[in-house]
Amino acid sequence: MNRKLKMPAQDLPYGDCGKEISYPQGLKWTRQRKSVYRVLWETAEPLSAIQIYQRITVGEDSGGGAGYAVSTVYRILAAFEEMGLVEKSAWMEDGSVVYSLNRGGHTHYAVCLNCHTRIPLRHCPFSHIHLEEGMEGFAVTGHKLELYGYCRDCLENERQQVE
Repeated sequence: MNRKLKMPAQDLPYGDCGKEISYPQGLKWTRQRKSVYRVLWETAEPLSAIQIYQRITVGEDSGGGAGYAVSTVYRILAAFEEMGLVEKSAWMEDGSVVYSLNRGGHTHYAVCLNCHTRIPLRHCPFSHIHLEEGMEGFAVTGHKLELYGYCRDCLENERQQVE
């Protein structure tokens, strides 16, 4: 699954990705945890544990992935999730699980049904709506939105195949 970023990082809701990392307090920062956190910090979209593992094992500071196993990445992600450092989401189409760094806000995505690229929406479509109106006895604490369709590249490839 090779996913491409569709807009410049500075235009994204999480434009801090790639800047200097500051590791949150309250957790022992082992080399493996720092590597997983760094991958999430530097990426502009949610990644599966396998994608995180692959990025670590090809990274310069990993020593070729020495000391890592996919199960280690899953355990680290579980610890990060428990501490509120990452958000875990499942893609509705096939149930695959992806993780993204919790940067304090939230991001909605348009997901390509062909190549599975996740394109972040620049603005929350619910920001001007009062979701709790008409929902007596229910307190909204958060929301997620994924739009499904086809990205520009996949539409262009399809159009070229038809011609």
